[in-house]
Parts: sequence; structure tokens; C-alpha cells
Amino acid sequence: MLKTRILTAIVVLPLFLSALFFLQDIFWGTLLLALTVIGSREWSQLARFSVRNTIFFMLLTTLAGGELLFQLSESVKVDAYSSDPMWAYVLSAIFWIVCAPLYLKQLYVVKNPYIWMLIGWILLLPTCLALYQLRTISPLLLLGFMATIWISDTAAYFTGRSFGKHKLAPTISPNKTWEGVAGALIAVLIYGLAWDSWLNEESIASKLVPLLLFMAILGIIGDLYESLIKRHAEVKDSGNILPGHGGILDRIDALTSSLPLAILALLIFYSPAL
Repeated sequence: MLKTRILTAIVVLPLFLSALFFLQDIFWGTLLLALTVIGSREWSQLARFSVRNTIFFMLLTTLAGGELLFQLSESVKVDAYSSDPMWAYVLSAIFWIVCAPLYLKQLYVVKNPYIWMLIGWILLLPTCLALYQLRTISPLLLLGFMATIWISDTAAYFTGRSFGKHKLAPTISPNKTWEGVAGALIAVLIYGLAWDSWLNEESIASKLVPLLLFMAILGIIGDLYESLIKRHAEVKDSGNILPGHGGILDRIDALTSSLPLAILALLIFYSPAL
């Protein structure tokens, strides 16, 4: 399995980086919409939608995602820091900061398929818009934010394996530990300080490092949330499109909770100098 994961990463990562830096905006948007629709298919399986509801959900996701991306593409032509999609980022932040932690406590169970659809859209659409707008601002900035999550995940994995004793959420994801969380935050802190040192802007330091740490925390919540959804659906992975890695949702679980917050913070607190 590890060999398969590595081989998949060797193939997918260069393709992603090529798309990130060289694709024209219209093709980047098309790629994001395609991944969003694939994610909607996987969400339909996790939510155990009927065939009718699956078609309905995927169709509306395609239409809504296409329209929102078109509107955003027009807005960012005028101003890359356009606040037009801010409502979607705010909705995402509220969900991940308030609703998702309550769900992780398993205080309630969602049964209505239309609520599941709404949650799916809150997960997928703001992430799609964030990926588009952050790339418009700067591909390197988007890569830097995504690297925050990759560094957090990697540090949590190896720290947890080496020192993990205290379970973070044993009924949801038995392999995650508080030691892994600590390792992730320390790694992200070092990464943030290095990023700030490279920027050499004192005014940004007080905002950048806390943002990256908050992204790492929300990334962990996003990871746990999908783990709980998969546990309820009694599946190991959300899909099998990526050999050794599972589905699209398995790869973007932490990004769905962190990237919309990153662009929201950028629009509210950061100057274009970032």
C-alpha cells in the first residue's frame, strides 16, 4: 500500500503543479469543477443517497459550481481580492468552527438527505472557489497554504507513530493522538516562522503564523469529520480514483476546512503585499 501511495503521488503531484502554474484560468476552473463533481459523487455514496438523489445532487453541484466559478472569474478580473464570494467563505468558517466540532461530539445525527446535500455543498463549493481565487492572487500563495496542511499531516503521522500514547478521538480515528497534534502544530509553527522570515515583513508575522496554526487545527477537524462520516457509512475510503489514497474527498478533507478560512482571512486582514 505504501508503495502504491508513493507511486500515485509521484504521478499526481507533478500534474497538479503543472496545472497550478501553467493552466489558463478557464482550464483551471474546469479542472476544479470536475474535481468538485467527482467529490459530489463520493459524498453521495457516503451519505447513502438514492440514485435519484445522487443524480439531483450531482446535477445541482455542477450547475451551482459552474455558475459560481463563472461569477468569480469575472470578479477577479477586476480585483483578485474581490469580496463577492465572501458569503461562501463565511458559511464555511461557521460550519467548521461551530457545527463540525458539535457533530464530532456525536451530539446529533443527520438523517435528512437534503441536509446532507447542504453539508456537501458547504464542504465542496467554498473549497472550489478558494482554490480558484487563491491561485488568481498567487499560485505560490495557494501552494504555501496547501503545504501547511501537508506539513501538518506528515508531522502528525510521524510524531504520532513515534511518541503517540494519548488518543485524540479513539471512537472516530483510533490512530490519531494528542502527541501527533502537538507535532503538527510545532511543525507548522516552524514553517510559518520560516515563511515569515522569507517575507521579511514584521507587520505580517503577527497574522501569518496564527493563521497557519488555525488552518492546521481546522485541518485536523476536517480530517476527523470525514473519518466519522466514513465510519457511519462503514467504508474505509470515500472512493478509489487515486490508488493507495482513496477518493478525492480523502485527499482534500483537511483542505475543505482550512482553505476557505485562509482566503477569508486574506480578504479581511491581509494587505495585497502578502
